[in-house]
Amino acid sequence: MSGPGQQPLTGPALGLAAFALALGTFMQVLDTTIANVSLPTIAGNLGVAPSKGTWIVTSFAVANGIAVPLTGWLMGRFGIVRTFTASVALFTLASLLCGLAWNLQSLILFRIFQGAVSGPMIPGSQALLLMIFPPQKRSTALGVWSMTTLIGPIAGPILGGYISDNYHWSWIFLLNVPVGVFCAFVSWRFLASRETPTRKLPIDGVGVALLIVWVGALQVVLDLGKDADWFHSATIIAMALVALVVFAAWIIWELTDGHPAVDLRLFARRNFALGTIAFCLGYAVFFANVLLMPLWMQTQLGYTATWAGLVAAPSGLVAVVLTPIVARVSGKIDARALASFAFVAFAVSFFMRAGLTTEASFWDFTFPMLAQGVAMSSFFLAMLTIQLDGLPSEQVPSATGISNFARITSGSFAASLITTMWDRREALHQSRLADRVTPDAAGYASVTETLRSLGADAAHGSAVIARQMVEQAYLLAATDLFWLSGWIALAMITLVWFTKRPGGTAKGIAAE
Repeated sequence: MSGPGQQPLTGPALGLAAFALALGTFMQVLDTTIANVSLPTIAGNLGVAPSKGTWIVTSFAVANGIAVPLTGWLMGRFGIVRTFTASVALFTLASLLCGLAWNLQSLILFRIFQGAVSGPMIPGSQALLLMIFPPQKRSTALGVWSMTTLIGPIAGPILGGYISDNYHWSWIFLLNVPVGVFCAFVSWRFLASRETPTRKLPIDGVGVALLIVWVGALQVVLDLGKDADWFHSATIIAMALVALVVFAAWIIWELTDGHPAVDLRLFARRNFALGTIAFCLGYAVFFANVLLMPLWMQTQLGYTATWAGLVAAPSGLVAVVLTPIVARVSGKIDARALASFAFVAFAVSFFMRAGLTTEASFWDFTFPMLAQGVAMSSFFLAMLTIQLDGLPSEQVPSATGISNFARITSGSFAASLITTMWDRREALHQSRLADRVTPDAAGYASVTETLRSLGADAAHGSAVIARQMVEQAYLLAATDLFWLSGWIALAMITLVWFTKRPGGTAKGIAAE
């Protein structure tokens, strides 16, 4: 992958450049999870409800997903080194602006900017690592790259939680600034002379514009629908129609344009089409639960952001340990069996969570995350192997771009839906509990008598009972969603087995 006459880096230069490139991947992955456990803190500090705080996650994810299909064009037009370095520099600027945000609206705007400019960071770091390592050590390069994509989700919740509990939330974003400056400087210093050839390429401006409109409109529907009473709101109806009409126009345009931003013709291949659907639904369920768990623990169970982050840590640790082992044996195992194993492990994790109660211990919350880590170790590799099976090498970049766009976008949609579903199920369960908790209900008198003996008057006693009802309603709502998530994961196994057996593995293609 080195240019003509270029030799791979060696010695300290190789180590420093590889470290900087790994940091580029680490920052981008970190920022997809670091805000999750901090949403209640950020929302409270900015004076908005925690449910509105999900915009902080979804705005970044949507903008990042839209930017991914442009990565190939940017690298071909301006070169990989320029594109990667500029992306890191702009990401660093966006992180500074996020840290300086003065209200929710400004933070969301800067997060959109941050997500939009970060698109080339992950594919750029992977390509450049392969460029600077000698051919016989490219497996080491991919190992470095893959480990950073797994360590990021581990460090994100822990780091985000610790910062939220001990410092101002803005440091979640400001810590990127010195790291980003170092990464951009070192990358340019050691790699500028290794710039890849550039050429003038046509860009599908209309396709990109239509993509931005329909994805943006649909995200607005999902994020604002709950507060606007869904389709009782003229605004939500209008945005939903815009999303539907523009989505149809986008499909027609991309199928007929000579240089589409998203090559939808790839969906004519059975493995790519079914594999992408299973990949996106599986990731959507996974990401929704990654968001729901810390939100439930902090808003209803009294966990701090730090401890909510620590609950999630074992998931990533298990994935880090098992992923190299899975990668080594993956060539000997049918990728469909490997994917089925991942979905079963996901389902076990979700069903274990469905048995949690408000009295569950820290370890009760941690054990399901171990099963999730087992699933993560094989999920990405297996699904990419199925998706990319049989594709000619010239179509692989486009296919991975579509895969990542669909995955990231489905994750952002799921983040919006899960909070809406959680609140709606809570309202349903609370109304049912209220019907049963009446003065003439069995046990009600003994409870109120106990509260009086503890010094609570009638008003305080009613408040305590009401609070318990809300807590139990949220527990039941979360349990419903955990059960649903588990059954969706199991359903994906059926979809996976409708694909053809892949002929090889997706070695060298990693996922965030």
